Amino acid sequence: MTTTTGGAPPGHGAPVAVARGLLTGTVAGASSAALVVGPVIGSVPLFLAGLGLPALCGLLALLAGMARRAREEAVPPRTALARIEALDATGDDEHSELTVRFDLTVAPDDAPAYRVEVTEDVHRVDLPDHRPGGLLVVQYPPDRPWRVRIVRRPTPAWEDRAAAARIDSAPGPPMPSRPVKGSAGRAARLLALLLSASAVVLLFRADLFAGDAGDTGARSPGPRPSVSATTSAVVVTSGLATVTLGPGQSLLDPGELRRAVDPLTGDGNGRRALTVIAQERTLTVAFAPTGTAAPGFDPRALPYERIPALVAQAKSGSSTGSPQTWHLTASRTATGPLTIRIVVTGPDGTARLEADGRGELLRHTPAP
Repeated sequence: MTTTTGGAPPGHGAPVAVARGLLTGTVAGASSAALVVGPVIGSVPLFLAGLGLPALCGLLALLAGMARRAREEAVPPRTALARIEALDATGDDEHSELTVRFDLTVAPDDAPAYRVEVTEDVHRVDLPDHRPGGLLVVQYPPDRPWRVRIVRRPTPAWEDRAAAARIDSAPGPPMPSRPVKGSAGRAARLLALLLSASAVVLLFRADLFAGDAGDTGARSPGPRPSVSATTSAVVVTSGLATVTLGPGQSLLDPGELRRAVDPLTGDGNGRRALTVIAQERTLTVAFAPTGTAAPGFDPRALPYERIPALVAQAKSGSSTGSPQTWHLTASRTATGPLTIRIVVTGPDGTARLEADGRGELLRHTPAP
């Protein structure tokens, strides 16, 4: 039996990646803006909304994923024959199984054949049975034909079909077994992040700018922080303080983070911080409004000496590409502990690291 190939292979749809990028960017932009704007205008609900929005969206995504997986499991997979065009095995002598990347031509009974790339673990003993030109029995979901899985123990009927059939090679390069994240999803994520952050600022622009103008005469100015020789600017408002380093300097230089935060807390007034945000040359502390029960912490208690090593660890083992930017956020919830989150972003991906209030590593997610 000979199977004739032809037709265009099924493609991966981009709308899902664009929609996911829009949702991720909207949540990231809105929550980040709320965490900064909330303390400035003294709005505890806005600040708590900035903390709770990512958690709520994560819970909804988890529930949606569970429902989707339930629907997928209810639909039986399709079975087809596949021709091995090429294979590449990698591994070491310590493991009995090798990771094999297969280039397959899948020939469904009711659709044109197509090429797909599949990665499977194969035992060393079974590797000689998989050779270019050989036939395999595979299965895949009807709505996602690129998610091909090799059937290791097919039924006798399919074994007989594989022994008697002959499949011609399908043209074209193989599709990856997972959809490739293109530039459309990244562009949608960046656009949504900028728009959502701008929307939060615009919604509360009256409180942001009117608060500073109305408080100048009614409130006596606090002690002005001293500017150290290593900083180029210190800006302090009623609830927000920002330190910006001069050209050629970095907050990751030895002792620079501690020297940057000292001018903001040097008067010993014991003000508690809602969040501390640091980037390459900028340190921002959002203070809790006086007389409120908002969750906070002493900004002087952060393990600043450990942060350069944590940023270096977040960059290690990650294929984010170059150039890289890093972003640190230290905050705590109403009942949870102080958490330090570091995000390293490059043109090829994002790596994340979380540590506790003492600078001890909790989890590290390298870039894919």
